[in-house]
This record gives sequence, C-alpha cells and structure tokens, in this order.
Amino acid sequence: MTSAEKRVQRLERMLAVSRDLTSTVRLAPLLRKIVATAAELTESLDASILLWDVRTGELRFQATAGDEEGKLAAIPVPVEGSIAGTVLTSGQPIIVTDARRDPRHYDEVGQQIGREINSLVAVPMQIKDRCIGVLEAVNKMGSQGFTDEDVETLMTLGAHAAVAIDNARLVAELQDAYKRLGELDHLKSDFIAIASHELRTPLGLILGYASLLRDHVGEKAGSQLDVVLRSALRLKHLIETMLNLRYLETGELELCCSRFDLRHEVQQACDSYRALVEAHCLNLEVDVPDAPLLVWGDEQKIRVVLDNLISNAVRFTPEGGHVWVSAVKRRHQVEVAVVDDGVGIPKDSLRRVFERFEQVEDHMTRRHGGMGLGLAIVKGLVELHGGRVWVDSAPDQGSRFVFVLPCEPPPGASSHLPGPDETPREEVELS
Repeated sequence: MTSAEKRVQRLERMLAVSRDLTSTVRLAPLLRKIVATAAELTESLDASILLWDVRTGELRFQATAGDEEGKLAAIPVPVEGSIAGTVLTSGQPIIVTDARRDPRHYDEVGQQIGREINSLVAVPMQIKDRCIGVLEAVNKMGSQGFTDEDVETLMTLGAHAAVAIDNARLVAELQDAYKRLGELDHLKSDFIAIASHELRTPLGLILGYASLLRDHVGEKAGSQLDVVLRSALRLKHLIETMLNLRYLETGELELCCSRFDLRHEVQQACDSYRALVEAHCLNLEVDVPDAPLLVWGDEQKIRVVLDNLISNAVRFTPEGGHVWVSAVKRRHQVEVAVVDDGVGIPKDSLRRVFERFEQVEDHMTRRHGGMGLGLAIVKGLVELHGGRVWVDSAPDQGSRFVFVLPCEPPPGASSHLPGPDETPREEVELS
C-alpha cells in the first residue's frame, strides 16, 4: 500500500469516528472504537486512553485496545514522573523509541497485561486550553518507529475522544440535575399535601369556635372576632389553593361536568365581589346576553376560574378604576373576558404570568398580596376543560384576561342539562 493510499485510509477511518461521535451518546463503545482505530492506523499492537482523575490527581485507563479483561482500569498512573503525566502537564506529544531506557516509563502497566512495552507515542487530549487525558499507542510494528504522521493521527483521534468524553460528562450532569429536580419537586408536592391536610383540622376548629363565639359576644368583641374569622378564611383559601395546584400537577383533579348556563356563574361571581369593589371605590360592570350561554364543564371549578380572575383585576386596579366582566358565544365556544384599567403587566412578564409563584411585582417591594398561584390554577382548570386562556396587557393600560370554554361535551361524554324541577347538586368549595 502506497503512502498516499495509507493517508486516504487514515482520513476515511477518522471520518467514520467523527460520524460516530455525532450520532451516539454511548461513550464506552465510541472510546473502544477510537483506541482500536488508533492502534490500527499507527500500526501499533495496543492503544489506550488515560483520563485525569480530579479527585485523586492520578491518570486512569478509560479504554484500552489490548486489555479485554479490563485489568488496566484498576492501575493508577501517577502524573508526576510518568510519560503520560508529562504529556498531560506539558500539553505536548512525546515519542519514545525505547521505553525501557526512559526513567519516566511506568513498568507496572506492562507487567499487568503481560506484555513488554518497547516504544510508544503519547498525545494530549485537549478541549480548548484544558487537558483532560492522554491517548497512547504502544509497540510500533515493523522496524520503523513512530512518526510525525502517527502523532498527527493520534492528535485528531484524541480530539474526537476529548469531545465525546466532555459531552458524556455534560449529559451525565444534566441527567443528575433533572433527577435531583424531580426529587425536589416530588418532595415539594408531598410537603404541600401533608402540611395542607395537617393544617386543615386545627384551622377548622378555629373557624368553628370563632363563629360560635361571634354569635354569643357583644358588638365590641364581635368586631375583633371578625378579624380572626377573616384571617382564618384567608389561610383556608391559601391552603386550598396549594392543594388544588398540586392536584392539577399530579393529574388527581377530577371534573364533574354537566351542561350549565355560564351567565349565572358570571353574575354570582361578580355579586360576591360587590362589597370588595365598593370598599376599593371601583366600578364593576357585567355584560352578559339575555339568551342562555350553555357550556360543558364543572360549575364549581369554573367558578374558581372566575373568582381568581375577578380578584386579580380588583387587586391590581387603583381606586376609581373600572373592572368589566363579559361573556359571549362565539360559534362552538363561549368567551369570557375580565378587563381592568389597572397597573397592567410589562411585556417581558406576559408569557410568565400563568406560571406557578410568578408575580409581576418585585417580592421585596410589592404592594399587592398573593402567592402567585391563582393564574396558574386558572390556566390548569381551563385547559383541563379543553379550553384556552390568554392575556393582553401593557403597563399603566390595564389588562384583559380571556378564556374560552367548549359549548358541547367531548365525544363519549354524557351530556346533562338540569331540568326546572331538578334539585341543584350540593356546592363544594374549591378555591
């Protein structure tokens, strides 16, 4: 084979290694192929990849062409005083024509595999300016020693190996991070569930006894108990909000769907906020059609959606402002809009407002309360019904939150329209 043919063969084999590098994330088979290719192209009996162990400060064999049993993996090679260590620290390749006479030669390697090492070439495996290991080829076959062309070949293969190893490490770190993130998310969900359930019992007792005392004390003490009741009800709302979000995330939240007139839920939700609206000196306007707006969904959970959106509008609208709530049928859907002329939302925050614990205001300086869970629950409940929700807003120009619900049930669902004499089902509070 001529020198030109050999060079073409080398280029073809290195191209094959490069293709494998871009098409696989399995590190071990790729490194074995690299050392096998290194031994073949340099016409050597063996080739090895040694990686620097940051924890021990030693070099360890990662892949070896002539070590099928993996004996070398247990042998640490010291950085100081060894040929591989010299290459690692200097970043320069080395050709050794007679390893037996080189004081840097580490004899234990040859003894372990039962083969005497005569000649070798070692090159650094570098990523940018960082050397992570050494690629070696040992015992050149034939009378000719290792050449600069062998060095060039190993440098190219070593670069491929360095990239593969670095990619594998990054993938492993990413997988570990995702695993840890999943564990933390699971712990968070368990904590919310346990804490919420444990808080419900004493909170129920507080509400019960505070209500009982309120009915048996005078007006002065009654106003103080009203503060206790309002605070306890707020805590109850926060607990149920966290539980609802957890049920949405875990898929445990079930819908009890029927066909109902959405006008009534819109009107009742607005009526429940009349006192709060008047206390904030706001104007609340409701616009619903005279004809029924029949939708398919869970009434109580749609009420949660309306309560969160109206509460959000009232909270972020200054005194003298306006809040508009409207509902209209559009083909096979009903569209509900909650609009205000309040503080608005910056453009860079619009895509995040429906995320968990997202709050437009800075946590340290914000003037409005809330945990940042209401809109996340709105999004989850609307999408659970097969609907959509979105927002249009700008700073100091108010916000327009819109959601749409299907008028008809999905295929296979049982349709139910309450009759005039039918007793309404018991309301279940869900906040």
